[in-house]
Amino acid sequence: MLDVGKWPVFALLPLEELRLIRQACVYGSAGNEALYVTVNDEVFGLGTNCSGCLGLGDVQSTIEPRRIEALCGKKIVSLSYGTGPHVVIATADGEVYAWGHNGYSQLGNGTTNQGLTPAQVSTNLLNKKVTEVACGSHHTIALTSEGEVYAWGYNNSGQVGSGSTANQPTPRRVSSCLQNKVVVNIACGQLCSMAVLDNGEAYGWGYNCNGQLGLGNNGNQQTPCRIAALQGINIVQISCGYAHTLALTDEGFVYSWGANSYGQLGTGNKSNQASPTLINMDKERMVEVAACHSTHTSAAKTQSGQVLMWGQCRGQAVASPHLTYFHSTDDVFACFATPAVTWHLLAVEGDDYLTVAQSLKKEFDSPEISDLKFLVDGKCIHVHKALLKIRCEHFRALLNETDDESIEIHQFSYLVYRAFLEYLYTDTISLAPEDAIGLLDLATYYRESRLKRLCQETIKRGISEENAIALLSAAVKYEARDLEEFCFKFCVNHMTAVTQTQAFADMDHDLLKNFISKASRYGAFKN
Repeated sequence: MLDVGKWPVFALLPLEELRLIRQACVYGSAGNEALYVTVNDEVFGLGTNCSGCLGLGDVQSTIEPRRIEALCGKKIVSLSYGTGPHVVIATADGEVYAWGHNGYSQLGNGTTNQGLTPAQVSTNLLNKKVTEVACGSHHTIALTSEGEVYAWGYNNSGQVGSGSTANQPTPRRVSSCLQNKVVVNIACGQLCSMAVLDNGEAYGWGYNCNGQLGLGNNGNQQTPCRIAALQGINIVQISCGYAHTLALTDEGFVYSWGANSYGQLGTGNKSNQASPTLINMDKERMVEVAACHSTHTSAAKTQSGQVLMWGQCRGQAVASPHLTYFHSTDDVFACFATPAVTWHLLAVEGDDYLTVAQSLKKEFDSPEISDLKFLVDGKCIHVHKALLKIRCEHFRALLNETDDESIEIHQFSYLVYRAFLEYLYTDTISLAPEDAIGLLDLATYYRESRLKRLCQETIKRGISEENAIALLSAAVKYEARDLEEFCFKFCVNHMTAVTQTQAFADMDHDLLKNFISKASRYGAFKN
């Protein structure tokens, strides 16, 4: 996990305090303000406290952490900050709290009075459950569990999406062409806002003089506009820098557009782009993109865990993705962004002691104290009988009937069976989508419902035009309904390419018949 010590603002915290930190955020014009949450859900702030952005009730700077009483026990799930700075959070209960700079009503309380302590943002949001918040320089947007977007604050370029350029003092629903649509992801640049729908479409509004809306022009937009150039491309995550935008597709490709004076688009040059441009990632599949409205830095993480960075990196202009030794995109912003801030709310934990979960993970397949081994494809996997009995009903019954110290497995491959046993120790799986199909088979056979869900999630993250039909077939075979629907929708969204694959040509007759019938009902074959 991330070492919070990479951010200088934490340098004076004693080790005992660092061990307790569960969540943290670093913000401010110089990365000199921080907020963190402990394992006991206590919330603390420290730093220069510009505009009262620490929520402590005053504007006094503090080199030592001070407790933010109003936030303790709130269980923060999303946090964002502006340039003022103002800070906005969403809690597990769906409530929104804001504090700090308020010169443009970005706190959403109907005034322009500075907010020295966290106050709930209530107008139009009391009966809503907010799941995500995002801040631009002086405006705020919020996403609800129903897929609605609300916005308030500074609106000189239309970034609130109200159809005018008048500042918005309280939350207002962003409707226009987002009416009756479900938004799943939001992001803000300095003066613009972006949204991704559940169908993979991307929309932008606000300032556009650098082309950061991706509309092919440089005109500001006062209401959301669909990025037409991404037609047929399914976006799953979007992230905004100061004046540039990154978008991740369901196939792991990354598109960029907007300002490029620091190479932040990763195109190999410094020319602005008003339309989405595919970044060359050397065929690596990406699973995360990262940018922050206060920086010109970009980062991405590959499926294999490698981290790349580009853009403004400690004063240098890096115009193409550069491979780093980091394990997290957060490290890029700690070490190379200006200012050194966090691009989102991050989770941190100490690494100088082992939790129960970490201890179990360490002992998996270790012969030193194991009392049972499985023989699969001629290879050994060392485990502990007590843990298997606790974790799996199948093993509880099996091991109560035998005292054997060695069990041979013929039904499943070594790769799949090892992944299953490792899951019992770690609660996680790390397999390629195609291999996860075999584990899905095992999970179905052993009636491990949670493992079955994890397999489905892994398969979803790794779906591509080449393997979509194979994954759909597996979902049908193992009666994984949610996965089946996901794979089907992916195939429909990529119909032309999918139908040209060998897997489609070799498709089972009955499955093919059902697929064509269902796709027809979805209008997939209409001109």
